[in-house]
Amino acid sequence: MASQCPVMRHAMKYTKLATATGTDMPTMMKKCPFPHHKMGGSTVAGISSLVGGHAASSSPTKSPAAGCPVDSKKPDSSKSEKGSSKDGEGRETPFPYEQFWSDRIEAKKKDHTYRVFRNVERNAQTFPLAKVVKEGARAKQDIQVWCSNDYMGMSWHPKVQNVVKETVDKHGVGAGGTRNISGTSPLHNLLEADLAKLHQKEAALLFTSCYVANDTSLYTMARMLPGCHIYSDAGNHASMIQGIRTSGVPKHVFRHNDPQHLRTLLQQQPKSTPKIVAFETVYSMSGNIGPLSELLDVCEEFGALSFIDEVHAVGLYGDHGAGIGEQEGELRRMDIITGTLGKAFGNIGGYIASSSKLIDMLRSYCSGFIFTTSLPPTVLAGARKAIEILSSEEGVMLRKRHQMNVSTLREMLYEAGIPVMRCPSHILPIKVGDPELVFRLSQQLLDEFGVYVQPINYPTVQRGMEMLRVAPTPHHTVHMMEYFVNSLVALWKKNGLELKQPHCTTCNKTLQRQHWMSNSNDLCAGADCDKYVQAVAAC
Repeated sequence: MASQCPVMRHAMKYTKLATATGTDMPTMMKKCPFPHHKMGGSTVAGISSLVGGHAASSSPTKSPAAGCPVDSKKPDSSKSEKGSSKDGEGRETPFPYEQFWSDRIEAKKKDHTYRVFRNVERNAQTFPLAKVVKEGARAKQDIQVWCSNDYMGMSWHPKVQNVVKETVDKHGVGAGGTRNISGTSPLHNLLEADLAKLHQKEAALLFTSCYVANDTSLYTMARMLPGCHIYSDAGNHASMIQGIRTSGVPKHVFRHNDPQHLRTLLQQQPKSTPKIVAFETVYSMSGNIGPLSELLDVCEEFGALSFIDEVHAVGLYGDHGAGIGEQEGELRRMDIITGTLGKAFGNIGGYIASSSKLIDMLRSYCSGFIFTTSLPPTVLAGARKAIEILSSEEGVMLRKRHQMNVSTLREMLYEAGIPVMRCPSHILPIKVGDPELVFRLSQQLLDEFGVYVQPINYPTVQRGMEMLRVAPTPHHTVHMMEYFVNSLVALWKKNGLELKQPHCTTCNKTLQRQHWMSNSNDLCAGADCDKYVQAVAAC
């Protein structure tokens, strides 16, 4: 039975080691992920009997793991020794697939992490206004969209629309094949050249999405480099995590945005060991921006390749929209850059930009690139036009207006006492911290005010960090912002939530907005904080 337990089957392997080192069984038991279940009888007796040890108590006990959810399932008389199910007449039955799927869905609903997709009808003439189609409703509801990642409105820009229409008439709607078999066109080559130029790299390669670009590129590089180690930021996107995990190479997770911890991990390997350091510039949920220059310094010090995801930065930062790397003057030092043709560029697809040799290697070995239909001509033409616009003076103007709107809305939320999280990017997370509550707030915003903000919960964010993720655009007006903030305030009161500006954790004074934004902790400036001054004087 112990071999069925995800904890104790490992404990069994180390029984002799535990005995030799003096580790007792109760200590090992604390590793059980089901602490709210109690072992039957003597704890030591229960654990010891599971791992083949000897009980210290001779008192009567129940089943060694009574109460453990792994052992609590009653023996099923309908199953044979091999575990196959049988009906009442002893005939073997197939696995109940549909019931299994239903049970998994029900589990998501019970812990309030079940995803509800809003049926949003976008309108190219009224963005960010749209309509939502509700199930069973005859009429469509007018809404304001506050969570779109069409950050700059390129998906409906008239010049982008026009070039896409022209491309349909000229080339049709499909790519015609994989890149290797009839699916490469002059538009593919031109867009890859545009992206390489944007990021100041020798070459670029297109993928069907940046999830695929991250996943298959990291996997391929890690598998090919002899003895490779990968170092991953703790806040990395699922696409990078997937590529790293499936590569099977040694991985090391460094604390989020912590160059010193990365240095500590890197120095444990010889400089000659192939190493890849994967991180992002703008983190999509927290809105954090990584310390790019410091991380690049560490990568160079230890001879590691930097693999940098700029998905939520391209089009939004830098003189030409190349991202945080351009804004901070670090493009030349960034070894490998990945980005998206969605989000700020308003289309779909992903890419990687780097040296011509690396790109040629990935082109030749990445299964996620080779064995799939290539991007269609409409997407290629639309993306090229969006990059052109955001690289121009119009793009500079849009970025300035975007940052102004982000700053304005952040100030409004702060002044209203809405718990907007401190972050320097264009993403404004409003922390709720409860999966049921965040869903209810999102639903009430939609039903009562016609405001659409998608609730964000586990596994996109950690449990306890559930949030409303707000993404202003250059096209939201001050009137829209006022309506949005007033709607939030009304619902905060309706749900009995506290409207409170951030306070100093030392003296409990309200923090001034400017000071709150410019510091990484909730402390007053020393001169304004009585307890801080007293502490300094005592030293």
